[in-house]
Amino acid sequence: MKMSAGILLFKIQKDEYYFFLVHPGGPFWKNKDAGAWSIPKGEIEAHEDALERARTEFKEETGKEIDGDFISLTPVRQKSGKWVQAWAVKGDIVTGDCTSNLFSLEWPPRSGKHIQVPEVDRWAWFSQEEAQQKINPAQLPFLQELINRQ
Repeated sequence: MKMSAGILLFKIQKDEYYFFLVHPGGPFWKNKDAGAWSIPKGEIEAHEDALERARTEFKEETGKEIDGDFISLTPVRQKSGKWVQAWAVKGDIVTGDCTSNLFSLEWPPRSGKHIQVPEVDRWAWFSQEEAQQKINPAQLPFLQELINRQ
C-alpha cells in the first residue's frame, strides 16, 4: 500500500480559516486549477517516520522549515488508491519566496525526452471557501476535520 505524508498549514484571521496549498508543477497540471491543489506531501518509505517525511516534503516543496504543534488528522485515500496521512499545524509563511525542488519527467510521454520540472509551481493561501474548491477532492476531509476539531 502506497502512503504519502503531508502538512496542512493553516492560520486564523478574524475568525476565518486560511489554508496553505501548493499547485503541482509540470505540463500535465499547467492549466488545471480547481481540484488540482494539494497539501505539500510525498511518499513514505517503509522505514521512515511519517511526520518527519511530511516535514521534509514541506521543505522540499516550499524551501521552508515547518515546526509547531502538529495535529494528526485521519488518513484519506486518493482516487489513485494512495493513502495520505496528514498533520495540521498553525503557522504563517510568505509565499513570494517559496521554492521547489526539481524532478525529471519524460515529456511528451513515451518520447524518450526528459525535462526538468518543479515539483510545485505555485503556493497560495486560500480562505476556507476557496480552499474547498481548489484542493484535491480526496483531501477535503483534512480541512473539515481540522475545523470540526478546533
